[in-house]
Amino acid sequence: MEAFKGKFQRNKCENFEEFLKALDVGMLFRKAITISSPVMEISESGGVWCLKTSTTMKTMELKFKLGEKFDETTVDGRETSTVVTVDNGKIVTVQTAKKAGQKSTTSIREMTGPDTMVFTITIDGTDISTTQTFKR
Repeated sequence: MEAFKGKFQRNKCENFEEFLKALDVGMLFRKAITISSPVMEISESGGVWCLKTSTTMKTMELKFKLGEKFDETTVDGRETSTVVTVDNGKIVTVQTAKKAGQKSTTSIREMTGPDTMVFTITIDGTDISTTQTFKR
């Protein structure tokens, strides 16, 4: 997990708008979020991890302990029960939708080099995903 600590800037994004459409994100918000260039900062203190994602529109901060479920409101407004774990050196986040009709997602963050993190999010039960690359 130490390799993940630090600030990363998104420099590549694939299939993001289609992914957001599949999550039923409205057009205006979808357009705004797809043109943003987020910075993701990952830190840890006393066993509590923090994933902070900042754009010109909004800053989202997710604090958690590995393996412990917590309630979350996602950036697209879904209410989820979320758990973050580490599997084979990858950070795996499972967001289970609480409301009927909303979608659940699984995301994987993996270091593909000392300064490159690949972030893939998949809508559970589908083949719809987005892959984003971040550089330190």
